[in-house]
Amino acid sequence: MGEFTHFNEQGRAKMVDISDKEATVRTARVQSRVIVTKEIYEAIQGGNVQKGDVLSVAQVAGIMAAKKTPDIVPMCHPLPLKAIDISFDWNIGESYELLIEAFVKTKGNTGVEMEALTAASAVALTVYDMCKAIDKGMVLGPTYLLEKQGGRSGDYRKV
Repeated sequence: MGEFTHFNEQGRAKMVDISDKEATVRTARVQSRVIVTKEIYEAIQGGNVQKGDVLSVAQVAGIMAAKKTPDIVPMCHPLPLKAIDISFDWNIGESYELLIEAFVKTKGNTGVEMEALTAASAVALTVYDMCKAIDKGMVLGPTYLLEKQGGRSGDYRKV
């Protein structure tokens, strides 16, 4: 971890120059979750949510969000994303947890961690929006990087 690179000589924000970085394949996988009630879980599973198919809509929202990341995160570079995949799983125990996984891939000069984080966050927000009429007490997160590959800083895997 060196010095901050997003500041100019005057201490003001700037977009980092990545033009000298090698274009390589870069991937990121992120996980988030939404803790819901049994009633919401059953409504999602049974296709009984008034606003429609929650997981299908949330999946599309995540894909769209990854593509729009530089529009909402000021210092992100626009990237030609090559692949985006959103997947779901349920962890049912003492609570009902919808596990969200976002995978993003590109071949470029900078990584796709922010795109994957944005995608997973948008998925969680969409689930909340579609189910809030049933119960507003859902809990979103944590959202975190599971792994990333490629780039000068090397690979990362959450332990």
